Amino acid sequence: MPTILETAEAAGAFTTLLAAVDAAGLKDALAGPGPFTVFAPVDDAFAALPAGTVQTLVANPPQLARILKYHVLAGAYDKAQLLARDEWPSLEGAPIPVRCHDPFEIKNATVLTADVLCSNGVVHVINRVILPG
Repeated sequence: MPTILETAEAAGAFTTLLAAVDAAGLKDALAGPGPFTVFAPVDDAFAALPAGTVQTLVANPPQLARILKYHVLAGAYDKAQLLARDEWPSLEGAPIPVRCHDPFEIKNATVLTADVLCSNGVVHVINRVILPG
């Protein structure tokens, strides 16, 4: 079974996310044993950010890492487990709210595909970049 990063690379819809993970110095962590739960924004989610946002973040790796860590939970959780609580602590430290209705939402993002199982965790594909606060 592929890792989270291998799964994202094979999907072809996470080019910006993978570049951001690399720029923030988080590639080795996400390639590690985990387990992790990753809320993975598709390329269109990054494209929807205000012009210049991605470039500004890439130029500021600590801020970029903080935002990316907000998309990750320690442990592997599927949709049913996530829906059992109102919020989950992100690796960044701030809680991520979970909406317990249809459509399945994480903070202000809709989950496009849930429960993508990987050797080191679970990926939930989301349609927006989520931010702490």
